[in-house]
Amino acid sequence: MLVHRNGHPLILISRAIGQRFLAVAISMVFIWSGYASAEEPEAKRVLAIGGAVTEIVYALGEDDRLIGRDSTSTFPPEATNLPDVGYIRALSPEGVLSVNPDLILARENNGPPEAVDVLKSTGVTWVDVPDDFSVEGVDENIRIVAEALGVPQKGDELRRRVASEIAAVQQRLDGVRTQKTVMFVLSMRDNRIMAAGFNTAADGIIRLSGARNVIDVFEGYKPLSDEAILKAAPDVIVTMAGRGDHGADDEQVKSHPALGRTPAALNNEIIQVDGLLMLGFGPRTGLAAQQLASAIYGFES
Repeated sequence: MLVHRNGHPLILISRAIGQRFLAVAISMVFIWSGYASAEEPEAKRVLAIGGAVTEIVYALGEDDRLIGRDSTSTFPPEATNLPDVGYIRALSPEGVLSVNPDLILARENNGPPEAVDVLKSTGVTWVDVPDDFSVEGVDENIRIVAEALGVPQKGDELRRRVASEIAAVQQRLDGVRTQKTVMFVLSMRDNRIMAAGFNTAADGIIRLSGARNVIDVFEGYKPLSDEAILKAAPDVIVTMAGRGDHGADDEQVKSHPALGRTPAALNNEIIQVDGLLMLGFGPRTGLAAQQLASAIYGFES
């Protein structure tokens, strides 16, 4: 729509049209810069979005091609030396494109959708790495990343190693006679408990560790009432270690009016875990399952 202000014409562009215009403009810049071509050369400037994706690239030995990462990619420690393009769910086209990637490997829980749509329209190769909190999901993610990097044989080797590590944990769990129940507390800010239901990374790692997620009535991460906590009566409580509002130590759990009265708290069965390790579902999944199973059932690590 064309309007005038102070005698000068102004073009007003709707938000949707503006986003499409931005996408076209960015695409043209990349075409002129030589990023868009009929052929697909080997990616030399790789951006990893998602902690597990970054870990896979490092585990494949292809980290020399990484030129950036998102803020959730903090392992291995050297990854933090890479430019940070922002939080996985709050990406901006400008921030992502500032590192000039020729390949973007992104965990699918990225966003916002408008920014991702713009980025996918630029001509830069974008590869989605699914969220799948299972053994099969880890295997498939390694395959996807390895093929995108053009190193399928390295991917096969890593897949075999990870599968072997997970199988070793499952073999050890064969001797467990009584399965324990676990409540995974994602956060307890202001004493309000946010717990993990089914179809979550927490639920997946609990299963791989030979235990049962005591919260099986909802999907995702949701708040729990004191009554629901007492009714669940978990044998074990798992909390996040050292992550600001997400963290909770033994004393915080025991002093909570409901958590403190559960069998887990009364029996000192409170486990603090590294969130990225336990919830990442990347190449360290076998290690995560082994550590959690050892803590729950008293195995030697």
